[in-house]
Amino acid sequence: MTGSVLTRERILEAAEDALRRYGPAKANVVDVARALGVSHGTVYRHFESKAALRDAVTDRWLARIGTPLEKIAAEDGPAADRLRRWLVKLSQAKRKKTLDDPELFATYIALVGQAREVVDRHVDHLVAQIARILADGNESGEFAVEGPDRAARAIFDATSRFHNPAFASQWSEPGLDEALDSVIALLLGGLQQGDRAGGRVGVR
Repeated sequence: MTGSVLTRERILEAAEDALRRYGPAKANVVDVARALGVSHGTVYRHFESKAALRDAVTDRWLARIGTPLEKIAAEDGPAADRLRRWLVKLSQAKRKKTLDDPELFATYIALVGQAREVVDRHVDHLVAQIARILADGNESGEFAVEGPDRAARAIFDATSRFHNPAFASQWSEPGLDEALDSVIALLLGGLQQGDRAGGRVGVR
């Protein structure tokens, strides 16, 4: 490394490149340090272990998915439209990663399997975004949901075919967008039905 400050972001970029080149089984801290022109001890001053570095890379990758979704969750406007766009955006983001760069996607799937705490935090964050939209829908009268947090988790689980990497082999099949639209329509119908019936939709 010449003439530039070594930051966490630069290390993470180098780590991502090493993972892309060598795969998760072979990439190591020495590869990252070599790419940066520093010793591996210098990298360890920023990340205490190889596992910590990989967790940070995984967290960075997942944040690229979560950040655009956060913008939708934080918007004003009809909750039903926001929820529909949020679910479509999540599906499209995951599919884009696997279809555009399948080798790198496979590498990240391997990392995700080793970073359960990171993944659990990511999922909790996404579910909280859905819950925010549902709560806004309750407040505006669009929805009548008892327990937005539980309902948000149910919605996330109900749409897992369209965003969970376990189903990635199906994402190139024809008709996937139409299938997602049908699921979203069914979910929105349930969320809005409680209001029309004068009650609330509850998730136990």
